[in-house]
Amino acid sequence: MTLDTAMECGIIAGSALLMVFCTILARRLRRLNDLEQGLGGAIAVMAAEIDRLEQSIRLARQEAMSAGEVLAAEVQKAQSERARWDLHLRMRDALAAGPAPDAPSGAVTRLRRRRVPLDA
Repeated sequence: MTLDTAMECGIIAGSALLMVFCTILARRLRRLNDLEQGLGGAIAVMAAEIDRLEQSIRLARQEAMSAGEVLAAEVQKAQSERARWDLHLRMRDALAAGPAPDAPSGAVTRLRRRRVPLDA
């Protein structure tokens, strides 16, 4: 057996080993990319879940914005009601105190108007 024949046998054996390796690798890649059980299926499921979650986030954001607007309107209403109630209490206290001590009985106190200069 010559050196050329030994090298050709080595090349044939190496080619056979590479053929087996490539066949095994191709089978594994097919299983990995399988859309039902492999990584491809997992990626497809994750993409669908991401779309669903993004839609849920958009919906939750819209609901939060509308709830915030309603809450702001209710706070404004409560503040105006509180101002009216404070005015009511001050008026009630002023009426309960009676007329001013220096005013004659039964007389209505009149407030003077402040005069504003015309040239101002």
